[in-house]
Amino acid sequence: MTEILSTRPVYRGWLNVVMAHVRAPGGDMFERHVVEMRPAIAVLPYDAERRVALTVSMPRAPVTLAGLPDMMEAIAGLIDETAESCARREALEEAGVRLDALAHIGQIWSIPSVVTEKIDYFLAEYRADDRIEDGGGHPDEQENITVHELSLDMLWTMMARKEIADGKLAILLMALRLRRPDLFGVPVE
Repeated sequence: MTEILSTRPVYRGWLNVVMAHVRAPGGDMFERHVVEMRPAIAVLPYDAERRVALTVSMPRAPVTLAGLPDMMEAIAGLIDETAESCARREALEEAGVRLDALAHIGQIWSIPSVVTEKIDYFLAEYRADDRIEDGGGHPDEQENITVHELSLDMLWTMMARKEIADGKLAILLMALRLRRPDLFGVPVE
């Protein structure tokens, strides 16, 4: 069994970076950087009647640093409460949509080789009446969020064309397609 012999802090802030001294099952010892992050949620609200879903885009420093434009993303956030209440809060803050029932898809490690973050994924059905606010993000967080309500066929076409770069959104679209193929008119490629 792999064993952590010791850790030492490298950086403390919004996220933490530690150096872990590790012993592998065969006895080899080595060091690895570990980025400690809180658990998070990702949610894809969809309207089954109108066959649309809500996504968001916002400025992301790493994406801009890579020379790329803002990308379309799933609604997401760090968990400060239960995963379910966080998904509902983030959906309201980011996209102005009130969510009731959530379908938990699973909990997935984002990058297990480096980051401790685990993301709880949810699908959530909504109706047009559930769009009760403008969204855009929490005023104190300078998120500058743009809300997109796009057809599921358009989103799936974007997936097929490799135009969806956010892993959270890709996972949720595939999960929705598997659970509700009747909502998509575009053939599976």
